[in-house]
Amino acid sequence: MVGHTQLKLRMAIVGSILFGLYLAVAAVVLTIYGTGTGVIALLTLGMVGYPFVLYKFGKWSAIRGVGAEDMPEQATQRYRYDEIHQATELLCEEMGLEKPRLMVADMGVPNAFAVGRKADGVVVISREIIDLLDRDELDGVIAHELAHIKNRDTVVMVMGQSIAALVGWVVFFIIRARGQQGGFLVAWLGSMVAQMVVTVFLMAISRYREYVADEDAAQYTRNPEAMARALEKISAGGQGKEMKAESNVSALCIFGGERGLLGTLFATHPPTQKRIDRLRSY
Repeated sequence: MVGHTQLKLRMAIVGSILFGLYLAVAAVVLTIYGTGTGVIALLTLGMVGYPFVLYKFGKWSAIRGVGAEDMPEQATQRYRYDEIHQATELLCEEMGLEKPRLMVADMGVPNAFAVGRKADGVVVISREIIDLLDRDELDGVIAHELAHIKNRDTVVMVMGQSIAALVGWVVFFIIRARGQQGGFLVAWLGSMVAQMVVTVFLMAISRYREYVADEDAAQYTRNPEAMARALEKISAGGQGKEMKAESNVSALCIFGGERGLLGTLFATHPPTQKRIDRLRSY
């Protein structure tokens, strides 16, 4: 599909930029500590091992951030968890994926998100969204999250957020080390600006990946209308409510909330109505 080609191109460009920033951090370390054999050996080890740590920590942090727990495979008095597992299995067969680990959480709003790779993916679904949606609508949400795993964009998002934080910390310590006037405040502002610059690059794929996942969900469920209704209900159900999670988790969710003009410029999600209109045009 054209959308997948464009998404892969965007991820390749953003990935290259993030890798360049990662190398820039290494260059700063060498500038500060010299190019001795020991420093280079430690830096090489850190450069190789740190991405693995970033990925694992980012995944763990997202799950822990919402207090997610494994979804039971049996139905309870209130929830038909067994039907969610069955629907996920059928969709995974259709999409050529291994079934991810299913988890459930109380997020305060109807929402869902995915983290991880194809081999170790995790889909977290809020109890609020299970209460809110009809069966075919929930199937659309599950397919949407599976699409993120299939398209590998969750890895780019988690790694990108972690690299943004790393770049921010490096800028902070560089400014502090130079003893600039204003001290901590100047260093903190410089750190925030650096993170914002990296975030702008991430936005190049963050909003677009939602359109692609919506399209995939419509394709694999063969029911774009159900996906459109799900977004309408999720948007209405989240109005005036706060999500029980950090902002980095919100960026991974199917619904990122509506914002004002400034927030729109740095929004992780496209406008919900545009997503709904696109689904109903298929």
